[in-house]
Amino acid sequence: MNHLSTLPTTGEQARHALLLLGAPASARLVVDVHQALFDGDLSVPALVRGKVPGLCAALRADLSAAPGLLALAEWPLSRRIVTPAGRRADELAMIVRVAEFAAISPGRSARRLLRELAERVPHGVEAFDLADAARAALTDPGLVAKVAAEEPARAELLARAARLPEKQQLYGVPVVPQQRGNQQRGKG
Repeated sequence: MNHLSTLPTTGEQARHALLLLGAPASARLVVDVHQALFDGDLSVPALVRGKVPGLCAALRADLSAAPGLLALAEWPLSRRIVTPAGRRADELAMIVRVAEFAAISPGRSARRLLRELAERVPHGVEAFDLADAARAALTDPGLVAKVAAEEPARAELLARAARLPEKQQLYGVPVVPQQRGNQQRGKG
C-alpha cells in the first residue's frame, strides 16, 4: 500500500513561515507561526534534527552561525547577517507582518500567537492594534540610531562574508577553540 502525503515537506513549511517573517528567526517562532497561520505538521525537532533543504543559518558578527536562528538559503547575505539592533528591528518588522497576516485569517491559534508576540513590543500587550504598536517601536529614535550606528560594521561584515566559500556563507565559519599552547607562550 502506498502512503502519499499531501502535506508540504518540512523545508516547504518552514519556507512559508520564514517568507512571512521576512528575517532570520528561531525554530520555535517558525513553528509557532506556521502552526497558527498555515496547515501542516511542522515541529521544532524536524527543523533542528539536521540540515533542511532550503534553510541555512543566520550569521553573527564573527561570521559563525547564529545559534538557533534559521534563514532561507535564497536570501541574500545582507538579510542573513544579524546584529543586535538589526535583530531587534527585524523582530518588530516580523511582528508587524504576522499581525497584519493574522488579521486576514483570524482564529484561536492566531490570537494566541499574537498575545505571545505582544509581550515583545513596548505597550504591545495593551495595544488595540499590535501592528501599529510594533511600527511605533520600530520608528523609535533610539532604535533607529542604533541600527544606523551598526551600518558601517554590517557593510564590513557583508564584504567579508561575500569572500567566503558558498558553504560557509550558508552555515557560517566553524568556531575554532583557542589553543592552550598559544595562551601559555605569552606568560613566559
